[in-house]
Amino acid sequence: MAASPSPRAASSRWPPALRFTAFLSVLGCFAASVLPAAAAGKLRQVVARADGPFFEPFNVTYDHRAVRIGGERRMLVSAGLHYPRATPEMWPSLIAMCKEGGADVIETYVFWNGHEPAKGQYYFEGRFDLVKFVKLVAAEGLFLLLRIGPYACAEWNFGGFPVWLRDIPGIEFRTDNKPFKTEMQTFVTKIVDTMKEEKLYSWQGGPIILQQIENEYGNIQGRYGQAGKRYMQWAAQMALALDTGVPWLMCRQTDAPEQILDTCNAFYCDGFKPNAYNKPTIWTEDWDGWYADWGERLPHRPAQDNAFAVARFYQRGGSLQNYYMFFGGTNFERTAGGPLQITSYDYDAPITEYGILRQPKWGHLKDLHATIKLCEPALTAVDGSPQYVKLGPMQEVCSKVGKWVSFNQRVQLDEGVNELILLSEIVGLQFIFKNVE
Repeated sequence: MAASPSPRAASSRWPPALRFTAFLSVLGCFAASVLPAAAAGKLRQVVARADGPFFEPFNVTYDHRAVRIGGERRMLVSAGLHYPRATPEMWPSLIAMCKEGGADVIETYVFWNGHEPAKGQYYFEGRFDLVKFVKLVAAEGLFLLLRIGPYACAEWNFGGFPVWLRDIPGIEFRTDNKPFKTEMQTFVTKIVDTMKEEKLYSWQGGPIILQQIENEYGNIQGRYGQAGKRYMQWAAQMALALDTGVPWLMCRQTDAPEQILDTCNAFYCDGFKPNAYNKPTIWTEDWDGWYADWGERLPHRPAQDNAFAVARFYQRGGSLQNYYMFFGGTNFERTAGGPLQITSYDYDAPITEYGILRQPKWGHLKDLHATIKLCEPALTAVDGSPQYVKLGPMQEVCSKVGKWVSFNQRVQLDEGVNELILLSEIVGLQFIFKNVE
């Protein structure tokens, strides 16, 4: 992730978020009654084995509207949980709390300096037992977004790069540099081969549905000129050549190649659109808090502000949203990035550094996720992009063109909403807010 200004302060009158959640509930309940059950996009059957396969093998594809799991469009909620920022003993309960909170997916970076502390010497034990972590995710019936990088940033020491990397003669990081590309390809290949050997990709009955190569490279690519452009294209082609059978992402990469999904990292991504029509809208980092620096105030993001941002993301065509972080954890053994990040990586996340539910944030978001799932059949049935017309302060119209079924329901939400007119059709939705103040 990258530095960014703080989120907008929540209003002391926060009915808009609650109004919208109430609206989604009405919409979802109605849609569930009129749309085919097949649109629900249920999880594949979990096989009751401790060591896999965990799912009936399934393919992961996508279209312009959504990520497709086993051919079905899904509205996916993802929970960020970095395995080395917790002890292995904590992993099962943390994953279970993410699931209870409404997550479909667990997201994690892969930390190169933890897995290859010395050149050619790999470590996959203790807090860095990646295979064990992935299998625990699968055992809970959840999917995995694996952000291999191998540059992570993540407020992690050296951005996740091993220190020995800097001592290689002639090396220059993250550009069209042969020594760097050789080491990067070796490590990425090692991770991919390990996941394949353990049968952890979706088509093998495992939980991995998406992967990421590089990380927010678009933030610095321009500094390297054409060498940066060549490196980005090389990284994409290198990843695709590994033939993992699931899509690859590049976050904050507006010029991502055709076969790579470009995604959004920010406090608000409801206005984001990928760089090609055939790609779904994905929010890889929803900053539900922030990291803490020595001597500074602890950051806080109100649950209402975060919930409203998430609801609008799905309303406006989003497919997958990942909380960064759902559990932040601890920077053990001098892994904190520098120079001022503290040992705690609590992040004001819905689950605290010590594995305790943070209320009301966790409960508020859990209710939102349940509401979004009610809407999933309707949201996944919609094609095309909604049109928005600004009517005035806190007023807008969202509409889709289509033939409407005869349904017109007026709903009194509270004093701030005079009227909600809800219209629905089999292949689209239209709704109008009036006088939302």
